[in-house]
This record gives sequence, structure tokens and C-alpha cells, in this order.
Amino acid sequence: MIRTLIVDDEPLPRERIRSLLAAYPEIDVIGESRDGREAATMIAAERPDLVFLDVQMPELDAFVVIAGVSDDYLPAVIFVTAFDEYALPAFDVNAVDYVLKPINSERFDKAVRRAIEQLRAERRYASRFAVRSGSSFSFVRAEDIDWIDGADNYVRLHVSGREHLLRDTMKSIESRLQPDIFVRVHRSTIVNIDRVASVQPHNHGEYVIIMRDGARLNASRSYSDRLRMLVQNRNTRTP
Repeated sequence: MIRTLIVDDEPLPRERIRSLLAAYPEIDVIGESRDGREAATMIAAERPDLVFLDVQMPELDAFVVIAGVSDDYLPAVIFVTAFDEYALPAFDVNAVDYVLKPINSERFDKAVRRAIEQLRAERRYASRFAVRSGSSFSFVRAEDIDWIDGADNYVRLHVSGREHLLRDTMKSIESRLQPDIFVRVHRSTIVNIDRVASVQPHNHGEYVIIMRDGARLNASRSYSDRLRMLVQNRNTRTP
């Protein structure tokens, strides 16, 4: 997930950005800031991956906020402003993109996808996992994992009908898997979208997922939107 902060001193632009971001299952909006000083504090504390940043704000403007970020960390930044004269200064501080108000949804989409691509290029996901096999270890390739579930202090990797225990948490292993392939569908379940045979509506916005290995998994309502969006995106990209 791409942890994202929205910064704007006006509520309507914040609501507009949050609404548009709901279409991206990779984006996790962790908070909003109403002025530059609050933004600087939240960026330092939360260290988001991506920031939507208005230029002119009370307390501190966007460029002062960016200048105050720690030298060892810099989030991807998309400037959102009503003034196009700030475009060149924005790119001087390595902004990912620059979106003018009122926000056009197509232009916004282009900016978001550019940010996602940049962040994915910078992030390295696990290509394999070491699992114990008797007194020795073997390796499981991430792409071969069908689905994962939690088992006390372990996670269980399901691979071609076999199970492998790995001492890890669901949150930790989720962060190490490619988000356009693996999606969390329940507090204790992650699935490989390429191993999903079908997704069937269930009660109250929930889904039943039929995996290619025959497993039937439940997707809780809180994760259903992300599942549906990712399945649709994968289907759209399939020739």
C-alpha cells in the first residue's frame, strides 16, 4: 500500500482528492492536513510515501514544507494548486507532477499513475521466501504462492496444494508482496489475483473467492472494494 497524505487548507479540494483516490486500491490515505505547519509535523511523524500538496497555505507554504523534510527521506509529491506559475519551482524540487485546480479527473489519473510507477520502481518486493523443511530450508518463489493465511504467530503459504509455515505477521508479509498481484481480502487472508478462479457476491457486500486450487475464501466487506477494483484492473489489462 502507498501511504498517502492530503494537504490543502480548503475542505472541498481535500474531499475531491480523497474521492478520486478511492479508485486506486494501492492508495491508503492516512490523513489530511489543513496548513503547512500541520503538514510538516505529519510528514515527519508518519513518513508517507506520497503527498498531495497545495502550494499556498497558512503558516508555511509548500516549498518551505518540502525544504524542512529530513535529508534521509523524501516522499513523492504531487502539487495541487490553482496557480500555474508554480509549475517550474515545483519540478525544481523534484515533484512527481503538478495538477491544477479545479481538478480534472483524467489529468489527476495521469499524475497518480506516474507516482505509483515511480514508487514501485523505488520499492523492492520479495522475490522468494525461505521456509523450513525439516532441519533445512527451502525457497518458495513469491509468484508461486496461491494464497496466504494467518496461523497464530505464523503465516501459512499455500503453494500448489502444499502448505509452508513462515514466522511472520500478515502486515509484514503484505508489505513485502507486489500490491498489483497480491491483495488482502480479510484480516487473516491474502490472495494472489492470478490464482483466483472466480469471485462470487455473498451477504452484505462480502464475497466468496474460489481459488484455482479449490479453496473457498471469504472476503470481508472492509476489503471488498480493493478486491473488486484489483480484479477489474487485472481483467482490463489481460489481452
